[in-house]
Order: sequence, then structure tokens, then C-alpha cells
Amino acid sequence: MIRSMTAYASAELAGPAGTLSCELRTVNHRYLEISPRLPDELRGFESLLRERVATRLSRGKLDLTVRLRGEDRGESLRVNAATLARLGELARELQPRFPTMQVEFTELLRFPGVLDRAEVDNDAQQAALFDVLDRALDALTATREREGEKTAQMLRERLDAIERVVADVRGWMPEIRAALRTRLETRLADIKQPADPGRLEQELVLQITRTDVDEELDRLSTHIAEARRVLGLAEPVGRRLDFLMQEFNREANTLGSKSVDARSTNAAVELKVLIEQMREQVQNIE
Repeated sequence: MIRSMTAYASAELAGPAGTLSCELRTVNHRYLEISPRLPDELRGFESLLRERVATRLSRGKLDLTVRLRGEDRGESLRVNAATLARLGELARELQPRFPTMQVEFTELLRFPGVLDRAEVDNDAQQAALFDVLDRALDALTATREREGEKTAQMLRERLDAIERVVADVRGWMPEIRAALRTRLETRLADIKQPADPGRLEQELVLQITRTDVDEELDRLSTHIAEARRVLGLAEPVGRRLDFLMQEFNREANTLGSKSVDARSTNAAVELKVLIEQMREQVQNIE
């Protein structure tokens, strides 16, 4: 399954300490690079989150943002009765010295230590965090696969076009070799001294050898078959396709350098355009 490295996904659910939300953004990158942003309450889970993401993604730069909204969960707050009672005693003791002093109950609640947040079960918090992360990763994977399928279709179309160019060049080669022989014979005919037939054949063989592209065409056909096979694999294939693009480009360059005909020269240029289009897309495949 081809997967794109560019995608966005988010998920949200209620956890034991509040509402958890997770946002994931990925762009292409040579390796897997994770940049997490977590609230202080969840900082201790960072290494576990990294490990969990690494089991699902193999390449790409991932921005992972987790938010915790717990301010609306008043049931988790508890009053420290001992601290509140001590503050009341102090207020009564100081009343004679400050007869105009008035203390509102809400002001007492703001005093440090009066309100405590109930302890959250660490295992429950971890489970909720992994749950929201997995949901976001599921959505991210689905998006990457949809984008990847579009990319795979584009790559298959370019492979078909490359195959057609290779077939065209194969079909032209007998004519190109015949034209090469005719040109060589014409040049020799212009020479006043008679040419040695054996020498003519040697020169012809030498020229044909220098311009022979059968090996390059065979390798291009092999690369086309391999690229199609790789596109059907279930594992991440971005690096393998990237290597194949280098091999494609090498054969196209050689084909162009050996060309002695305008048609094969144009074919080499067309191949390089198609390969470059593929290479740009392959950079974004996981």
C-alpha cells in the first residue's frame, strides 16, 4: 500500500483528567522525525508516545500536539478541610486587630492548598492518551493511504508512458542502424581512393557498437517491471522507489549520450521528463 507522507488528522475524547485532543501533521522527510508538544501533566508519557508512533509510521516529519482541557471538570476538585479551618482560625484571631477586614469565601478558595485536584490514576490516563493517539493515527493513516493511491496511479501512468517510449526506440533501432550504414558508405564514396570492404565492415561495427542501446533499453524494461512490483507491496516502499528513480535516470542519460538520431534524442529527453515527474512524487512516499 502506497502512503503519502503529507497528511493531517485529529481526534478527541474524554479522559480521567479532562478532555484530551490530539493533532497530527506530517510532511515528507528522509527519516521518521517526531516533534511532540504535550501539556506538563502528560510530559512523562513522551517516550511512550514516541515508541507507539514508531510502530505505525516509518518516514516523515510528524508534529504531534496533545491538549488537555480539565478546567470544566469541577468534580475532580477537593477542599482541604484542615487548611481551610486553619485559615478561619487565623481570620478570627486577627479580627480584633483589623476590625474592618472582610474575607470572602471565594478568596479563601484561591489560597494555595485550599483546593486540591483529585489524583488521577496514571494507568487510566495512559490508556486514554494512547486511545486518542491511536484514533488520530488511524485517521492519519487513512488520509495518507488515500493520497498515496492517487500518487501510485500517477506513477503507473508514467511507467506506461516510459514503456511506450522504450518500445518506440526499439522499433526505430533497425532503421537507425541502416541509416548509419548508409551515411558511412556515402562518406567513404566521397573518398577518391577505393575503400577496403573489410575496413568498411570494421568501421561499421565500431559505430554500431558505440551507438548500441539495446542494453539500456533492456535495463529500462527491467526497472519498469520492478517499479510496478514495488508499487504492489504492502510495506513502505519510498526508499526503494527513490533508488529506482536514480537507475531510471542513469539509463535515460546513457540513451541520450549514445543517440545518433533525432528521434532517439527526443525520446531520451521525454524519458528524463517522465522520470523527473516520478521522482518528485516519490519524494513524498513513505
